[in-house]
Amino acid sequence: MTTARRERKSRRFRSVWTAVLAMTLGSAPVPAIVHAATTERIVVNSHTGLAIDGFDPVGYFVDAAPRVGRADLEFQFAGATWRFRNSGNRAAFVADPPVYMPRFGGHDPIAVARGVATPGHPRLWLIAQRRLYLFHSAGARDRFAANPGRAIDAAERHWPKVLHTIVP
Repeated sequence: MTTARRERKSRRFRSVWTAVLAMTLGSAPVPAIVHAATTERIVVNSHTGLAIDGFDPVGYFVDAAPRVGRADLEFQFAGATWRFRNSGNRAAFVADPPVYMPRFGGHDPIAVARGVATPGHPRLWLIAQRRLYLFHSAGARDRFAANPGRAIDAAERHWPKVLHTIVP
């Protein structure tokens, strides 16, 4: 079999497999977890490979709002694709990713404090102690906001154990 034919067959198989998987899972994005060089496991959309569903991590800090990044301004880091609204935000992230990445890899710190890895949602967020935190629910965000220091301390204590429960 020629190389070109093998590639066509392989593409066809992947297409069929992707279609079956999409029908099985539905159209809702399923978060995947990627092991980061920063010892965090990043919540990544398993359909797109995007960290924080394509939202610009720097935008939370400079715009004080979640902003969707552009496909032409991407950066690969820690096994995930990060998108940015402009080249300045991309440059800031490239210079020091841990400053802008969501803490606990994008897992809800309230859930982490309970010993559970629950992916946060990019539109449910807060910045506390100069770090970005994402939350699974508005209630979790409210509990965190009531006493961020206590919530962060509890999540920090449980994070090493939670990391071992997350399948890479």
